[in-house]
Amino acid sequence: MARFKQKNDKGTPALNMGSMSDIIFMLLFFFMVITTMRESSLFVKITPPKGSEVTKLEKKSLVSYINIGVPMDAYTAKYGTEPRIQLDDQIADVADIRQFVEFEKTSRSEEESKLLTFAIKADGKVKMGMISDIKQELRAASALKIFYNASREARK
Repeated sequence: MARFKQKNDKGTPALNMGSMSDIIFMLLFFFMVITTMRESSLFVKITPPKGSEVTKLEKKSLVSYINIGVPMDAYTAKYGTEPRIQLDDQIADVADIRQFVEFEKTSRSEEESKLLTFAIKADGKVKMGMISDIKQELRAASALKIFYNASREARK
């Protein structure tokens, strides 16, 4: 009589990859929803001064930044080596701040424009006279909520 042999050489079954695409798309949509894009590129170097009484802002979407510092190395040929003011994506003068404030207020809803805060992100080596001039322009434009950006001082 002839013997019939069964093959026990089945090996491991292949992994089911059907749900892998679902997982990948869920992760993709998750990161697309939670990621915020940078609103403007920085043209100036900023090393914020140290502060002992530092608090965090609650709603960063209601903050408009005024950056003050020395232009980065790529822009020194165009703007020089003196501290400059950056409003959004352009280098500006102190006289342009009123127009910037008005634009920021009109580009938001009426409720948001009342809660709008202007943050001054200045390099630690910028002279106080320039910051004082900016404060006077903000006051003249009725922008009375001002936030000064600082980094937390290391505790001893």
